[in-house]
Amino acid sequence: MDPTERKRLERRVLFKLDVHVLPALAFLWLMNFIDRSNIGNARIAGLERDLGLKGNQFNIALSVFYITYIIVEIPSNMVLKRVGANIWLPALVCAWGLVTTLSGFVQNFAGLVAIRMVLGFCEGGLLGGMVLYLSTLYRRHEFQLRVALFYASASLSGAFGGLLATGLEKMNGLGNLAGWRWIFIIEGIATIVVGVVSALVMPENVLKARFLNEEERHFAYDRLRDDMHAAEGLVQGLTSAKEYENDKQDITHVEDFESTRQTPIVPQMDEKFEWRELRRGLSDVQVWLTGCAYMAICVSLYSFSLFLPTIVVGLGYSGTRAQLLTVPPYVPATVIVILIAFAADKLRWRGPFMLMFLPICIAGYALMLAADTNEQRYAGVFLIALGLYPSVPSLLSILPNNHAGHYKRATTTAFQLMLANLAGFIATFIYRPEDKPLAS
Repeated sequence: MDPTERKRLERRVLFKLDVHVLPALAFLWLMNFIDRSNIGNARIAGLERDLGLKGNQFNIALSVFYITYIIVEIPSNMVLKRVGANIWLPALVCAWGLVTTLSGFVQNFAGLVAIRMVLGFCEGGLLGGMVLYLSTLYRRHEFQLRVALFYASASLSGAFGGLLATGLEKMNGLGNLAGWRWIFIIEGIATIVVGVVSALVMPENVLKARFLNEEERHFAYDRLRDDMHAAEGLVQGLTSAKEYENDKQDITHVEDFESTRQTPIVPQMDEKFEWRELRRGLSDVQVWLTGCAYMAICVSLYSFSLFLPTIVVGLGYSGTRAQLLTVPPYVPATVIVILIAFAADKLRWRGPFMLMFLPICIAGYALMLAADTNEQRYAGVFLIALGLYPSVPSLLSILPNNHAGHYKRATTTAFQLMLANLAGFIATFIYRPEDKPLAS
C-alpha cells in the first residue's frame, strides 16, 4: 500500500475507534470513581451521623471494599475474552450501579460493610479489563494517550462528583430520605444507564466493529498483528531497536521474524487459554516491580480521592462550600494527564514522566504539613493532584506495551492491579478522625 494512502487509512481507523470506544470507556471509568468515592461526599452530608458510626468504623467500611476488589481481578480478565469486553465491562458497571443505588438504603454499620464488599466485587474487574481491551484495539505507541483519555475522567470525577453531591444534597428530606442517601440512589441509577448505553456502542474487537467498513476492519486487524509480531520480536531479541522504531510507519520485518521462529505467533483474538500463560504472567519480575510501584502511588491516590472532602472540612469549611472546594484541584490534573500521555507516546517514554511528576506530589504533602494557613494547605492539595494523576497512565501502559499474548497480558495486567490495590488497606486508615488538623 502506498505510504500516503496507508497514513490516511490509519488516521481514519483511529478516528473511528476513538469516537466509538473512548467516550464509552471514559464514562464507565467516570462512574467507577464517582461510585467508589461518593462515600466521602456522603460522609460530610451526614452519613456518619445517621448510621451512628464511631471511631474507625468509617475507615473499616472503606477498607473492606478492597478485599473483594482484589480477589476478582484475574478471574475477570480471564472471563473477558470469552464473554466479550463489549458485554462483560458494561455488565460489571450495571451490577455495581445497582449496588450503589442500594447503598442509599443502608441503616447501620453492618449494612454499610456488606454493601461495600459487594461493591468491590462488582467493580474489581473494570480497570484491568479496560486496559486489556484497549490493548486489543491500539498499537503500543498509541496506547498511553488512549489510557489517559479515559483515565482523565478519574480526575474529572473528583470535580464532577463534588458538584453533583452539592446538588443532590439539596434533595434532603425528599421522600423522607436524607440528602446523602439521594447521592447514592441517583448516582447508582445514572451508572446503570451509562452501562446500558456503552454496551450498545462498544465493539467486541476490530473485526466486529460495525462502524468500520470491510477494508478498515482488515487494515485494523493487520496493524495489530504486525505490532504483536514486533513486540514478540523484542521479547525474543530478534528485532533490533532500529527496526522497532520503523514500526511507526509500517512493519516490514514480519516475514523475516516468522522464519526465525519455531512456533508461529497466534493472533490474540484466536488464542486459546493455557495455564502456562498464567504462570508466565505471575512469574514475570516486571509485574512485581510495577505492581509495587503502583501500590505506592495508590496509597496517595486512593486516600486523596476518598478523603478530599474530609480534608477540606478539616481545613475549616463545611456544607455546600466544602463540597464545592473539592472541585478545583482536579481541573489542572485532568489537563496535564492528557498532555503528558500525548508526549509519552510520541517519545515512547513511561518511567521518566513518572519521575518528573511524583516529586510534585511530595511537594504538595510537604506544603500541607508546613503551611501556616488553610489557604496554603489548600494549595498543597492542588500539587498532590497534579503529581499523582499524570503518573498512573504511564504505569498502566508499561505491561501491555511489553507483553505479547492475550492471556499473559491479561494475567500481568490483572496481577499488577491486585498488588496495587493492596494500597486500599493502607489508604483507608491514613486520615483517622483523631488526626484531623486544627483549622486556623
